[in-house]
Amino acid sequence: MDTTEPRAAGRTAAGTGGATAGAARTRGAARAARTAGGAGAAAEAILILTEDELLLDDLLRLCAAAGADAEVVHGEPPTAGRWERAPLVLIGEDRAAARPQASRWPGRRPGVLLVGHRPQDPAIWARGLELGAEQVLRLPGDEPWLADRIADAVERPGPPALTLGVLGGRGGAGASSLACALAVTAARQGRRTTLVDGDPLGGGLDLLLGGERLPGPRWPAFVSARGRLSCAALAESLPRPHGLSLLSWDRSDVTRVPADAMRSVLGAARRGGGVVVLDLPRRRDEAVDEALGQVDLGLLVVPGELRAVAAARGVVAAAGPLVRDLRLVARVMAGDGIPAAELSRLLDLPLAGELPEEPGLSAAAGAGEPPGSRPRGVLARFSAALLERALPAGAAA
Repeated sequence: MDTTEPRAAGRTAAGTGGATAGAARTRGAARAARTAGGAGAAAEAILILTEDELLLDDLLRLCAAAGADAEVVHGEPPTAGRWERAPLVLIGEDRAAARPQASRWPGRRPGVLLVGHRPQDPAIWARGLELGAEQVLRLPGDEPWLADRIADAVERPGPPALTLGVLGGRGGAGASSLACALAVTAARQGRRTTLVDGDPLGGGLDLLLGGERLPGPRWPAFVSARGRLSCAALAESLPRPHGLSLLSWDRSDVTRVPADAMRSVLGAARRGGGVVVLDLPRRRDEAVDEALGQVDLGLLVVPGELRAVAAARGVVAAAGPLVRDLRLVARVMAGDGIPAAELSRLLDLPLAGELPEEPGLSAAAGAGEPPGSRPRGVLARFSAALLERALPAGAAA
């Protein structure tokens, strides 16, 4: 009869491969390992078979970093039902070496990995073949590969998110308002939406969205992130004002994000699908360059005035080579402002649309209504039309 020993899957969730200190701090990144025979055992849990305490701790840590439940089975092989349901099976080399007769193991299936710590033993390859293992892995050397494999097994990623990057042609152009409106509109449409504040000196998008008091991590919690983060754990941990996941800044003295951290966070957000909106600064550093490289559609917000055009040319020269598709959002100016078509010609950018001023926007923000929250407002209607054009035909909400 199977016996099980529940363990805390997240107690050492930092420091290797796809496991990071940032991931360990996110809510949902560390889940309890479920008992193999207890009530409520999840069909989606990673199946772990080993009696090696050190190896078990390593495997539980990697599962925790990926936000994956782990079901540990001691003693006899698992039942056929549990064996087939698990998205991934991790067999310790100790269990393979001390296996009962091969006929007592469940049948062959994909997603079986043989894992150990000891130097290569030619006999272990033969045991792996008998079990139908896809790979024979050695820790710690193969931890990055195994972390990715665990994350793939539990996340089952679909199409990546449409990623929109918003930049201002000059200070005060309205880029942050447009970024918020795009995210609020996408969330109102029922789409999975993540809004990322890429400007540490912008004052914090949580203030613009009225979410400064909401619990959840801000950028300083992720500055040490490396490798792969769980998209589910990221989405579950972040503050959720107005139905979207928000990664903003706190009021600490942390004002820089390493490129590795930006890569990890955006990779997790994009794997989650839906829409990701980045509010980006006009200045460049390694993290901003990383973000620009992941943008599907860049939107440069430029008011119709000569000074704004002069400033925007510098932004186009700096960011243009890194964004695969950079377009102009022309802010319509009252009076003798430069027309949108002329702005497009002067900046040599295709026009994404014209964006007039929205009456009462400042007053609405003061009352806790973020940009885009009024469905019939200028920003909301502009955002809805842009999302309709940018999202693939038939994209699920």
